[in-house]
Amino acid sequence: MAHAHESHTKRIWNVFWILSAITIVEVALGIFKPAVLHLTSFLGTSPLNWIFIILTLAKAYGITWAFMHMEDEKKWFRRSVVWTAIFLISYLVTLLLIEGDYLHETLGPLVKW
Repeated sequence: MAHAHESHTKRIWNVFWILSAITIVEVALGIFKPAVLHLTSFLGTSPLNWIFIILTLAKAYGITWAFMHMEDEKKWFRRSVVWTAIFLISYLVTLLLIEGDYLHETLGPLVKW
C-alpha cells in the first residue's frame, strides 16, 4: 500500500512541475513581451497571443488528464470529454478574437490607447 502512495505522490509532483514550468514560461513571456512575437500579426492576432492560447489549452488538458483521472477511463469517454472541452474553448477564443478585432477597428480611432 505504501508503494501505491509513493507513486501517486511522485505523479502529483511531476504534474506540479510540468504545470509550473508552463506557467513560468507564460509569465516570462507576459512580462518581457518579445517584440518579434508581440508586434506582428498571425491569423488575426499576435503570435504571442497564440502561444498563450496553446499553453493554456495544454495546461487545461494536463489538469483534466491528471486530476480528473482520465487516463483510467475508456478511450471513447476520454476523447468525448477532452475534445469537447478543447473544441468549446477554441470556439470561444475564436469568437473573442473576432469580436475584439472588430471593436478595436471601430473604436480605435475614438480611444487613446
